[in-house]
Amino acid sequence: MIQKRIAQWAVMAVAVPLAAAGARRLSHILEARRGPSGVSRMLSRGADVLRPQKARRRRFW
Repeated sequence: MIQKRIAQWAVMAVAVPLAAAGARRLSHILEARRGPSGVSRMLSRGADVLRPQKARRRRFW
């Protein structure tokens, strides 16, 4: 029981923020290369859904 909770915590504390950062970074790279597109907007929205408090700050990566 405790092991399951620890695993859930690890996913929420580590994997979800990394996925959001990766999606946001990929979105910025795609927009820099090809300009705004539906895919880059979808990646940004997905990152906003995962980490809405980070949506207001724009990072360089």
